[in-house]
Amino acid sequence: MLDARERPGLRAVERRVLVHSSCAVAYAHGEADYNGHIGIEELCDICPAEQVQRCRAAWVRPGIDEVTAAARRLGATGPVEIGERAIIVEGLDEPPRYFLQHGYGFQCHDRSKPHHHRQHGRAPIGWPTQNGPTTP
Repeated sequence: MLDARERPGLRAVERRVLVHSSCAVAYAHGEADYNGHIGIEELCDICPAEQVQRCRAAWVRPGIDEVTAAARRLGATGPVEIGERAIIVEGLDEPPRYFLQHGYGFQCHDRSKPHHHRQHGRAPIGWPTQNGPTTP
């Protein structure tokens, strides 16, 4: 995806939104991002304002009882939490965490692998400034 951002002919807004493939797909279809990236708002500072509003309107914090039951069915161990930014679980590999994340449209993180502020999850890439690029 990052290589695709450098493709000639992309409008500035297309270059900005293509940092996350799910965001690019959602933007192209005029829908909210199914990964719940809006919960990690600093990741969305590169998105067009209308896309951020679309994602914000669709983003709903799920109920703890329902999420806990679903996480337990998938094999989660330890406490299940729902913070302001993400569901936090223990004992689930990536596929079941993604199942929860996509199902609820809310980020789902492993407690032992916390995401780093202003970075793409645990990846060593991120955004050094608060407001991202200045291109409209």
